[in-house]
Amino acid sequence: MRADFYLIAKPRFAAEPLRLVCELAKKALAAKQPMLVLVRSLEQAEALDELLWAFDEDAFIPHQIAGDEDDADTAVLIVPPGFDAFDRPLVINLRDACAEGRYERVLEVVAADPAEREGSRARWSEYKRRGFEVAKHDM
Repeated sequence: MRADFYLIAKPRFAAEPLRLVCELAKKALAAKQPMLVLVRSLEQAEALDELLWAFDEDAFIPHQIAGDEDDADTAVLIVPPGFDAFDRPLVINLRDACAEGRYERVLEVVAADPAEREGSRARWSEYKRRGFEVAKHDM
């Protein structure tokens, strides 16, 4: 099991952290890896949904917000709090707590905000405690 922390520093991601989520989703889709994106709120889910349609005119990323009968068939499933989803091998976590469930790899997208960085340190320690191999990537 592996946890990768993507620490946002570059201006193009700092202004719009969800853009990095779109790039990671595009990469996962190219590798044929279905994924969950655990978002903080329904508002964040809707913002990501819109951005996934618009961020790259040459890319089509099949996605939807959880809560539909075809959730299991959707490549990128956006999961707000309070929604259930089947486990997938890959998870992008935007929440304050570590991702729950069974998965092989979790990608933690961490905004440049100091409070976000502090929360990511606690999640880093928790993943290590759970036996994950952890890595940091400056974006």
